[in-house]
Amino acid sequence: MDLEKLTTEKRNEKTMQLDEMNMEEILYLINNEDQTVPKSVEKEIPQIKKVVEAIVTAFQNKGRLIYMGAGTSGRLGILDAAECVPTFGTPPEKVVGLIAGGISAMTVAVEGAEDSEGLAKCDLQELQLNNKDIVIGIAASGRTPYVVGGLKYANDVGATTASIACNKNAVISTYATLPIEVEVGPEILTGSTRLKSGTAQKLILNMLSTVSMISIGKIYKNLMVDVKPTNEKLIERSKRIIMQATDCTYEESSEIFEQANRDVKLAIVMLLTNLGKGEAKERLKEAKGFVRKAL
Repeated sequence: MDLEKLTTEKRNEKTMQLDEMNMEEILYLINNEDQTVPKSVEKEIPQIKKVVEAIVTAFQNKGRLIYMGAGTSGRLGILDAAECVPTFGTPPEKVVGLIAGGISAMTVAVEGAEDSEGLAKCDLQELQLNNKDIVIGIAASGRTPYVVGGLKYANDVGATTASIACNKNAVISTYATLPIEVEVGPEILTGSTRLKSGTAQKLILNMLSTVSMISIGKIYKNLMVDVKPTNEKLIERSKRIIMQATDCTYEESSEIFEQANRDVKLAIVMLLTNLGKGEAKERLKEAKGFVRKAL
């Protein structure tokens, strides 16, 4: 294994004296290095768009989006998957995050798990992966065996495959139909890919899930109308979304919110069309969940 060839493992010339810098100098240095990441991601937007299109196709065919990674990469995938449930009202099985070593690896590294291709296959078999799904392998190094194994198995069953790496000519790119490679340069702390590489991965995952959800009708204007009101904050946010979408009062919003069984999207359509709950629900169904089309 020749790590010296990986950009993510190279030493950053700007930080050779990191241990001699004062706190403020280090903080400014981290901030300056972080500012280079979005520009690196921007170069890959055409390829990111292709992956979004593939995710949307999977969703339209009743398939799933499955992220796979080890360490920081796996944790970021799980984070993005978990956020889709409250933000976009998706069922937990719609967007899934897998991490080498299982859920316990979210907080404590599981020794050797990332080096097992077979473990990835087992994890995907447990999910009953099929050809309607899309699997996205995430690895800053671009060579993690767990991710390679997952992509290999996904290809074998006919699922769509994509990858996110922070090195060019990454190993995982050869196993993905739609590879994304964002080279952010050496980390300020050599090899610590939770820094710039992790930031790049997070930015890309934000794009993939958000734009995919927009493309299947999960928003109206710039409002997240499929939000699930699972706590007091989200209940109040839901009412505010209804007010912003319809220009109604707080009292009207609260009333229609309850009439619609706390379904924000349905409440908006009911208010803006003056239809009853049943008719508004049918209108939304015909519009495949797109509020603007329902109106």
